[in-house]
Formats: sequence, structure tokens, C-alpha cells
Amino acid sequence: MSTVFDFKKLRRLLMIHVVIQILLVSLLIYVALLFQASLGPLFWKSIIITMVIQLVNFYPVNFFANKEAKREVAAVAFSLTQAEFKSLRTKRIIGEVIKMSVFAFFFIFALTYKGAPTVTANRFFYSLIFFNFILTYLTYFQCFNFAAKREIKEKSA
Repeated sequence: MSTVFDFKKLRRLLMIHVVIQILLVSLLIYVALLFQASLGPLFWKSIIITMVIQLVNFYPVNFFANKEAKREVAAVAFSLTQAEFKSLRTKRIIGEVIKMSVFAFFFIFALTYKGAPTVTANRFFYSLIFFNFILTYLTYFQCFNFAAKREIKEKSA
């Protein structure tokens, strides 16, 4: 028997993710302009270090986003049993805890950072924190949307 899906809620979630991505890119541009003005030549070093960190982060973020997208697509099926629904809800809660933990990590790291001996070095480390925070969440939303659209296409066919 073929499973029937209602993708209306998931498509709405994807649109919300697009709006969030636009806001994050705007925030990234604004923060980058501020740091570029205050850091000078160190700005490009912070960009390079951020890109290296994002390359390292890509696989775990992509893996997590793919699992989240598959779970969300499975959750919109009409023929879910109570046990399947409970299992998906538990997985969703675990995923939300992981996302909030990443957010809390960046937030606590930024708050507890004691600072470097110079103002420029201080700005440099804060630029790394902010750039990595924004780009990590942008990567998650991009990977989630890509995986969810792929799953929707597979399930619709």
C-alpha cells in the first residue's frame, strides 16, 4: 500500500526557513561590514579561518539536517500509527535539544570569552564567533531545505 503525504505544513516550514536565511544573510553582511571596518587586514584572516571551520563543520551539519528532513517528511504521512507518531515526536525533541545546544554553545562562548590583551585581537575572536554562528545555522537551513525538497520529490513521484 502506498503512503499518502500532506506536504502543506512542510512547504510552509521551508518558506519560513527561506525567510530566516534571508535575515541571516543580511545579518552576516551587516556584521561583516562592521568587522571589516574595525579589523582591517585581520578581517580576511578571520574569513579564512571561518571558512576552514565551516568546512570541518559541514559534514556533521549536513548529516544532522538530512536526518531532520527525512524525519519531517515521514511525519507528514497520513497513515502514522500511534507508536510511529511517538517515535517521530521523540526524535523531533532530540533534534530540537541538539539545535538549542549548538545555539547555547555559541551564546555561552561569546558571553564567557574573557578577551584578548588588545582591542583588535578581541574583535578578531568575536568576529570568528559571530561568523561561525551565523554560517553554521545558514548551512543547517540550506542543507535541511535541500534534503527536504529532495525527499518531497521522491515521495511525490
